[in-house]
Amino acid sequence: MPLAKAIALQHYINAAQGYLELGMTDEALAELERVPPGDRAHEDVAQLRVYILMRGGRWPEALAACGVLRAERPDLGLGYIHGAFCLHELGRTAEAMELLQQGPPSLLREPIYFYNLGCYHAVLGNPEEAQSYLQMSFNMDGKFREIARYDPDLEDVIGKLA
Repeated sequence: MPLAKAIALQHYINAAQGYLELGMTDEALAELERVPPGDRAHEDVAQLRVYILMRGGRWPEALAACGVLRAERPDLGLGYIHGAFCLHELGRTAEAMELLQQGPPSLLREPIYFYNLGCYHAVLGNPEEAQSYLQMSFNMDGKFREIARYDPDLEDVIGKLA
């Protein structure tokens, strides 16, 4: 990518991130719409679009953006993690679990992968599986134990974890 084009792209990304930090999701998306169509598939732009849509609670649009990201970068776990979360937020938790488990092998190194599987199993009424996956996430990164304490999806299983 030529330097001038890269600088322009970074300008749009920075502006969109600034709006996102201020909670101005419509303005953040508008900045990404200013990115030339040929550059919208750029990984940073595609990921930021997903984050903005999710932050705005625009689950169907975020799910579609995750699909684009997965098609462009099937090796990138983010499209699976966030796509599954969008499905879960849309009340399609069984589909969320299925999508998450279709992700790349690199997800097996991510505590959020196991945490989300734990949440999905909890919501689907599988407390033993939920506890097992949650414990894996806690062992990988202790901060997830604290997050779990406040997660409404885990109210029925969190007290049973060591």
